[in-house]
Amino acid sequence: MHFFSDNATPLCPPVIAAIAAADREDHGYDGDQWSARLDAAFGDLFETPVSALWVATGTAANSIALACLCPPYGGILCHDEAHIVVDECGAPGFFTHGASLMPLPGEGAKLTPDVVAERLAAIRPDVHQVPARAISITNATEYGRVYTPDEVAALGSIARAHGLGFHMDGARFANAVAFLGCAPADVTWRAGVDALSFGCVKNGGMVGEALLFFGAERERRAAEAMRWRKRSGHLFSKGRYLAAQILAMVEDGLWLANASAANAAAQALAAAATGRLLHSVEANELFLRLSASEAAALRVQGFDFYDWGAGAARIVTNWSQDAASVAPLADALRRLDHG
Repeated sequence: MHFFSDNATPLCPPVIAAIAAADREDHGYDGDQWSARLDAAFGDLFETPVSALWVATGTAANSIALACLCPPYGGILCHDEAHIVVDECGAPGFFTHGASLMPLPGEGAKLTPDVVAERLAAIRPDVHQVPARAISITNATEYGRVYTPDEVAALGSIARAHGLGFHMDGARFANAVAFLGCAPADVTWRAGVDALSFGCVKNGGMVGEALLFFGAERERRAAEAMRWRKRSGHLFSKGRYLAAQILAMVEDGLWLANASAANAAAQALAAAATGRLLHSVEANELFLRLSASEAAALRVQGFDFYDWGAGAARIVTNWSQDAASVAPLADALRRLDHG
């Protein structure tokens, strides 16, 4: 059983069906009927006008969003273990033509208002220092922690007070909403978020993420994002195949159903490993204390996962699993403590 990453899973059947249904002649680039439905589909989901476009990858979605929110001389406040800091090969700086990431600490890879406010207060208002121009958070975070609507709103208030753009990396946004049980709007635009990278690939898609813009500046920013998408080589000539996948996710609730299954699988494993958890399990990632011998014992039984530093491991569940299907790993984890 594979628990490496939710990137490694097969496609969910409705996505395959949507790709097949789009496999006919239509307009190129984003002029097709599927791409034309994205704004309305996401507008219905988020209960507000939305400007939405597809891009190939989460890195592109994050970086294009930040390029629309932060000028080259500006800074982006983010967690020091955020994906944009440690896993995107400098892409935000590349897309923004030089904007600086301003990494900050926080338990569970979450930013707190106090830490952000303290960093902002330390920036002198002169030309010799990089001015903050945006905040970027990840929901769910790199350690599987979830920002609540109130926590996002507290950061959104700081962003508004300081004239900062507010971006959310939502590679696992569906898992966060499934955990919270809230309306998607409550943890995004109602809380001050300007741009959201809405993840689909980790949730059963093949290729294609959605970049969403909210608020009064949404159309202007989306138009700018379209330029960045083309300039960076992310404007697919047959974009309908990306749009069709995204629509299959959001129009009938598949995005939330898939995430709920993955979250349930993670909770079943968490219940079997309560004394080993390094972080509370709120989405579909578990970080466990495992000795090298314990990790080897699990791998001999056919369970694959990543080591996460010395004496620790990361286990990621996915849309194709549920509490019943991960029972063999749950039993194996219990045996480590009682065998």
